[in-house]
Amino acid sequence: MTLSLVTAGESHGPALVAILSGLPAGLELDRDAIEADLRRRQQGYGRSPRQQIEQDEIEVLAGLRQGKTLGTPLALVIRNRDHSHWTWGMSPWAPEGEPEGKGTTPVTLPRPGHADLSGLLKHGFDDVRNVLERASARHTAVFVAAGSVAKQLLCEIGIEVVGSVLEIGGEAGEDAMHAAIDKARKEKDTLGGIVEVRARGVPPGLGSYADKSDRLDGRLAQALAGIQAVKGVEMGEGFALARAPGSEAQDEIFRDERGYYRETNRAGGLEGGLTNGEEIVLHAAMKPIPTLMKPLRSVDVASGEPAEALVERSDTTAVEALAVIAEAAIAFELAKAAKEKFGGDALEDFVASYRAYVERIYWSPR
Repeated sequence: MTLSLVTAGESHGPALVAILSGLPAGLELDRDAIEADLRRRQQGYGRSPRQQIEQDEIEVLAGLRQGKTLGTPLALVIRNRDHSHWTWGMSPWAPEGEPEGKGTTPVTLPRPGHADLSGLLKHGFDDVRNVLERASARHTAVFVAAGSVAKQLLCEIGIEVVGSVLEIGGEAGEDAMHAAIDKARKEKDTLGGIVEVRARGVPPGLGSYADKSDRLDGRLAQALAGIQAVKGVEMGEGFALARAPGSEAQDEIFRDERGYYRETNRAGGLEGGLTNGEEIVLHAAMKPIPTLMKPLRSVDVASGEPAEALVERSDTTAVEALAVIAEAAIAFELAKAAKEKFGGDALEDFVASYRAYVERIYWSPR
């Protein structure tokens, strides 16, 4: 069985939910590690005050007994603490009594750069909140939790996935990035940036060249491109390879007593839809957050008149959060590919299959 993930929940609803299926039995989960990843997602220079409100904690409803997976679906829950202010406006059932709290007034001002207008037109809504609550990046919290579980599975076969920030607002280095964020905040503007995800210890042969849907490079690209505000994905040296001659764009093959290896890694560890045994290197470009404290021009969908877009609470930048989310997304997709390759209903079977495979192909991580 392969790994699969289904998530549910709205930004200001009662909770976020993830159901992760296909984990082998016997994987011991580290709760502190999962919650540390949740805190990493909430931290970062330029985040909004909501990050202090939520203080995300993980709950497990099914699939785990005394810290070890049962081989059945793992149900994860993260409560939205801010829901206490939205109990009428985001009630799952028709609310009783007089409207009170937040979310009681229909939102008719779609924000440029969001799913607001397209989602409203697609589903025939008259309240943008029916769109923005799910389209919000808030639901990435539970995805990070699922990715943290995936990282723990990968760790059993020596694979490590790490996300980091390369630049924010065109600036690199902590001091320069912080100065750019301070300037944008003062001007009531927002900034985007670029993050990097590296996966070490990945053996050659994960993925497939047989069908487009099975190509791991395509799956990893989709995992990144599916994250809110990501507008560009690069593998290895990516776009620079398009400007290089073929003689300088490939990774030549060598072999020594430890197996096959490359002296360069221009491909970023991915060739022909499969991993090639080198470090996987991916980049994701995030556009500036389109919810601005000086709102952009829009149209009131109720009146058809020009207006200014809705101002929801917003970050100045969330690039540091993207690094954590991208790390989780790549970890989950790699764990899924590893489970497809090595199988195993029990963790011992999964690990034994991995060891037999790398012994057969004469490979070890460098």
